[in-house]
Amino acid sequence: MGVGDVSKRILLGRKLRSAQLGETLLPKRVALPVFASDALSSVAYAPDEVFIMLAIAGTAQYVWSWKVAIAVALVMAAVIASYRQTVHAYPSGGGDYEVATVNLGRTAGMTVGSALLVDYVLTVAVSISSGANYAASALPAFQHHEATVAVVMVLLLMAMNLRGIRESGTFFAVPTYLFMFAILGMCAFGFFEMVAGTLPMAESADLDITPKEGWEDPITTFGLVILLARAFSSGCAALTGVEAISNGVPAFKRPKSQNAATTLLLLGLIAITMMVSVIVLAKQMGIRFVDPHEFGRLTRDGQPVPDDFDQHAVIAQIARAVFSDFSPGFYFVVTVTGIILVLAANTAFNGFPVLGSILAKDGLAPRAFGARGDRLAYSNGIVFLAAMAIVLIVAFDAETTKLIQLYIVGVFVSFNLSQLGMIRHWTRALTTERDPAARRRIYRSRAINAVGLSFTAVVLVVVLLTKFLAGAWITILAMGFFFAVMKSIKKHYDNVERELAADETDKALPTRVHAIVLVSKLHKPTLRALAFAKATRPNALEGVYVSVDEKDTARLLDEWDERNTGVPLKVLHSPYREVVKPIIEYASAIRRANPRGVVAVYIPEYVVGRWWEQFLHNQTALRLKGRLLFTPGVMVISVPYQLRSSEIALEREEREEHRVRPGDLRRGRVEARDDRNLPR
Repeated sequence: MGVGDVSKRILLGRKLRSAQLGETLLPKRVALPVFASDALSSVAYAPDEVFIMLAIAGTAQYVWSWKVAIAVALVMAAVIASYRQTVHAYPSGGGDYEVATVNLGRTAGMTVGSALLVDYVLTVAVSISSGANYAASALPAFQHHEATVAVVMVLLLMAMNLRGIRESGTFFAVPTYLFMFAILGMCAFGFFEMVAGTLPMAESADLDITPKEGWEDPITTFGLVILLARAFSSGCAALTGVEAISNGVPAFKRPKSQNAATTLLLLGLIAITMMVSVIVLAKQMGIRFVDPHEFGRLTRDGQPVPDDFDQHAVIAQIARAVFSDFSPGFYFVVTVTGIILVLAANTAFNGFPVLGSILAKDGLAPRAFGARGDRLAYSNGIVFLAAMAIVLIVAFDAETTKLIQLYIVGVFVSFNLSQLGMIRHWTRALTTERDPAARRRIYRSRAINAVGLSFTAVVLVVVLLTKFLAGAWITILAMGFFFAVMKSIKKHYDNVERELAADETDKALPTRVHAIVLVSKLHKPTLRALAFAKATRPNALEGVYVSVDEKDTARLLDEWDERNTGVPLKVLHSPYREVVKPIIEYASAIRRANPRGVVAVYIPEYVVGRWWEQFLHNQTALRLKGRLLFTPGVMVISVPYQLRSSEIALEREEREEHRVRPGDLRRGRVEARDDRNLPR
């Protein structure tokens, strides 16, 4: 095993057989934190965004905060109910993409696919950037290095997911459940204090907020509608991640669709409870919150806050006040919130690779996205997602406020097309179903999806109107880019399939085979290549040597005559010491002389066993093969010669293959041996 293999095993763990895929499936208790961490973690920033938007017109508009929260909760409930229909109807894991493709056509499916790809990348970028900002608030050493911290976090998440979905899910389950316990416990304690009349005020309650320019006058009805629409669209960030469960149904244990639907229900109940509770508590505790770039609008007793003012997140302010006499409670809430923001990206790391594999199977993404890695995870999709997220994080310097404006457009595009596709699915089912009970279920499901479509369509319009100029246009451009790429990939694969389709002309045999064996020295690899070429019985056979030094050429000619191989040697003189070009030109000349013939080029190669030896051999052979592959009518045949180091490496690999590891007997990978009848 080479250095690369050792490093890979340390990073990823031992390989898993394809038959062990069932071992990686998730029970509901693990699937909930794996697929729901994104939607749950939005509780850490969605309330902040609601208060930021309402603060545009001053603190008086905070009275609407709980009503905005209720509106977002209603939309989430409708979306959750709609996706429960989806996972039952389409349990294969295609989710929105499959629903749109089957019911609305390929173009709609590609639109959904591009929207989800963008949304998954943004999920990682937003969640990790927010987590990095929490880390910088807690650890001053990280301040002004948030982008670097975020990149490191993305790489760590990538490494964890490359180890496999089950292993990463188990690792992430504990922090996610701790986050649920922390937020729900904090809110329960806060509401208890509110009922008892002892609810403390937040640290920012004594601040005043100056309305933004243009909002100083008493707000009109139209202005209020615009303000609430902006707050509502920002609060809808809480809905991101809901679709991940419909894309990840294959990762659930049986019964897959039932377990996925139950997990969706749990997600909806927990996320709605947490978000509404946080916003209501924040309103009751008098929290003041503005855009981090607009601290100049904050005043205390008529005086602007100092330049180094530190505005804590909404959850942090609630926790500090609620647990004012119990500091471990505050640190517990803040710590698990920061952790969950990082782990929220895990939802995308589970949803993106599955979607990528489905797109690859349909010819809309590189086929490498459909290949499972050593740990049965879609490794190429995981790495690609990490790379794209890192690009965004670096480009926006890990500023959540900027990234959040790009958010949720893509996911609501997929929501709408998915609900429209489900309505068509149920309508089509009604044309063939005759059982009254089944028809009633179909009518109920179609009504649920129709309600979901009406809600998500309104949200999409609001989001586009309120966020387009703030950055949503970038998301739309990115969706268009992915759409064009998928269309190009599909066109390429279709063209390749047409070109490779067999027809009658493929039965014709070449009129002549001219074989040439490349010669560098007259040694064992060359003699083996000559023997193999003779065994194929070509019409013509010759050795080809490129002369760059007269003494070496003369020595080889003498050895060739002395050995009497029975094969003529062609010497190509190269005054500029080029090796590859003369061979290419010679092979092409033979081909032009006989267009219906074939030129077979035999290349002797050394096979070495140590990774560093690769750099000492075969570089010319690699360049030759790379050039010859683009030469029409030329076939390239590698003739390997195994050096002793390759045999040592093979023996070492065989020993490693047969080594019994702890737990192999229990898992059934080795058979138990009965030593009782062996001779003593």
